[in-house]
Amino acid sequence: MTRSLKKGPYVDERVTKKIVGKNPQTTGVIKTWARACQISPEMVGFVFGVHNGKSHIEVIVTEDMVGHRLGEFSPTRTFRKHGGKMQKELETKQKESDIASAKAAKASADTKK
Repeated sequence: MTRSLKKGPYVDERVTKKIVGKNPQTTGVIKTWARACQISPEMVGFVFGVHNGKSHIEVIVTEDMVGHRLGEFSPTRTFRKHGGKMQKELETKQKESDIASAKAAKASADTKK
């Protein structure tokens, strides 16, 4: 659900204080925990360290990001892998093909000597 037009976009006051009157090229990473803060045109060019619950992820703001939230560019969950029997089979096939290609490369290097 979007925010009402009469209220305007939600931009955190602390974030705006940190960027007012500063140059994006000379300013370093601006750390913030305000993931719900919308990106405004004044933020373009700045680098924000958006907290994902564990660490700050650097987000370089571009023109395409205006209107989105800072939290959209800092994922909070890490994908490991899908499990199950099919995944194990795929992994073993991948390992076998890697070993075969390594042996082929070693054999071709030995024949060149």
